[in-house]
Amino acid sequence: MSILQTTKTNRTLFICAIMLLITAVIWGCSAGEKKQPGTTAIAETRPIGTFLLDKQSLSSSLTMPGELVAYQQVDLYAKVNSFVKKLYADVGTQVTAGQLLATMEAPEITSQLSGAESRLKAMEAIYIASRSNYNRLLETSKTPGTISPNDLDQALAKQQSDNAQWQAAKAAYREITDNRNYLEIRAPFSGVITSRNVSSGAYVGPSGKGSELPLFTLQEQHKLRLVVSVPELYNAYLNNNDTITFSVRSLPGEHFSAKIMRQAGALDSRLRSQRIEMDVENTGKKLFPGMVAEITIPLPAKDSVFVVPESAILPSAEGIFVIKILKGKTIWVPVQKGRTANEKTEVFGKLSAGDSIVTQASEEIRNEQ
Repeated sequence: MSILQTTKTNRTLFICAIMLLITAVIWGCSAGEKKQPGTTAIAETRPIGTFLLDKQSLSSSLTMPGELVAYQQVDLYAKVNSFVKKLYADVGTQVTAGQLLATMEAPEITSQLSGAESRLKAMEAIYIASRSNYNRLLETSKTPGTISPNDLDQALAKQQSDNAQWQAAKAAYREITDNRNYLEIRAPFSGVITSRNVSSGAYVGPSGKGSELPLFTLQEQHKLRLVVSVPELYNAYLNNNDTITFSVRSLPGEHFSAKIMRQAGALDSRLRSQRIEMDVENTGKKLFPGMVAEITIPLPAKDSVFVVPESAILPSAEGIFVIKILKGKTIWVPVQKGRTANEKTEVFGKLSAGDSIVTQASEEIRNEQ
């Protein structure tokens, strides 16, 4: 055999080996693809985790923001148009009920008072004279034929008319006296002045007449109101005299307590929540009106309800469901959520104790699957 023939034979053997190797690779890939459906089938038949439904008592708490406001607050305006004569209080002044805060002057009121006093005295004198005249006629008429009944009746009518005029003068005098008393601004309750908007000599009067802003703003701060709007879902768990705790950002680490004293009894039309008020004793004056408080309201369980893990609840575009296993099929049961605490949630729907519920709800588990 020549060298040329040997070379051709080796080349042929090499090509054959390459073809066998390619065939083996292709066969191996085909075998792998045939096993894939088997793997998918095993995954589809993987068991679903379930648990038996039972009733539990779920206690939780509600944390939400609230606002501290003054227990009482009033804006003090001048009753009559006048000028500020003297101020006796300023921002931060502690005042007591009835304390004089400012005096005003209005010369026209002084003139009106003088005129009313003169008219009152004149009407009193006229009434005294007519009364004396009637009494004399009455005594004289006891002698027959001395005084005609008509004259006596006219004297009585004159006395009554003068008395009415006198009473009207008294009322006018009291009215002007009351207006003069309005020239003194006094505190309606004990508290602290938080705003002063005028100075001596300023022209003041009722809102819109003389001044838009009040003379003073008075707040009672020894006791505050803690106001919070509680969503409709949690109103059934609240009762008067329930104790809550709260804190404020300006006093980190300190916690305060208060009791629920007042409930509005109606829901706000915009927020769908009820206004709750608590009284807070503030004798140390650590707290101020306007502070935002973080409130923790305990929500104790009243009755046993169905409680499921949060993972068992399936929110979808059609509603909220839990998946029940019934006779080997999955059933989507519509439910309503209640409170949530410690990764568990109250659910309400057509459920019974002992139902088998899917632990990990997913839309991949279709209804009646």
